[in-house]
This record gives sequence, structure tokens and C-alpha cells, in this order.
Amino acid sequence: MSDAPWKPELAVIIGARHGGQTDHVLGLLEKLDARFPHVPEIAYQLAWTCDVLGREREAIPHYERAIALGLAPNELSGALLGLGSALRAVGELARSAEVLRSGRAQFPDNREFDVFLALTLHALGQHAEAAKLLLLALADTSEDPGITAYRRAIRFHAARL
Repeated sequence: MSDAPWKPELAVIIGARHGGQTDHVLGLLEKLDARFPHVPEIAYQLAWTCDVLGREREAIPHYERAIALGLAPNELSGALLGLGSALRAVGELARSAEVLRSGRAQFPDNREFDVFLALTLHALGQHAEAAKLLLLALADTSEDPGITAYRRAIRFHAARL
């Protein structure tokens, strides 16, 4: 038997969500969260599901609670990215940039933070910094032969934006 009574139920709910039953899953997660309000994994899954449904404003407090309660590194990375993205979507651009920069600092190898931060910076009118982040992410992560052939040049130009 599981030492956490909520784990099997959460696994079934996540499985249903992966099966495309997102609307149905939201209600199940809300009920599970009401029964276990101090479980960060449930709060994170609830936030993620709200986010997927385009209900970013509802997702934000769930992301914040999940982060505050303490998540494993992989889930924390996803929660910070989701929170930053949701904040951008609702127009809280300064907070979005702050959260995404924090995520970049905590998870420097997770280049998705660069991309989402670039979206926020673009929305803030910081176009050169946004382009720089995207160009460096492209240069550092692409396996495309055309990109790899010009990797040095891309980095050179990114540094001058």
C-alpha cells in the first residue's frame, strides 16, 4: 500500500488527462485537492490542468501554492515555467520575468526558460534582449546542419544586440 493515500488516485487522474479528458479531470483534481490541500503534487497538477484549459488566472494561485509547499526538482521546474507563462498570459509581465529568471537561475540547463522569458521580454518591449535569448538558445541546442555551421556567427551577432 502506498504511504501517500492520494498517489494512486492522482495517477489515475493524470492518466485520464493524458487520454484527453481534460475537462473531466479538472473536477476530479479539485475534489482531490480539497481532500489533500497540502500536497504540492496535486496543486501542481491542478494548476497545469487549468493552464491547459486556458484558465491561466485560475492556474496562478495553484502554481504558487505548489511551489510554496515544495516540489521535487523536475516538477518545480515545470511549475516555475507554468507560473511564468501564466503570468505573461494575464499581463503580469514584470512578475512573469521575475519568475522565469528565477527558474533560469535554479535550472540553468533547462533552456525552455530562455524561450518563455524571451516571450515575456518581447511583450515588455525588450526586443533585443528577447532576440538575444532566442538566438543563443537556437545556437546552443540546434542540431540543424545549417545552424551548427553558423553557430559562431549566431553567437557573435547575439552578443551585439
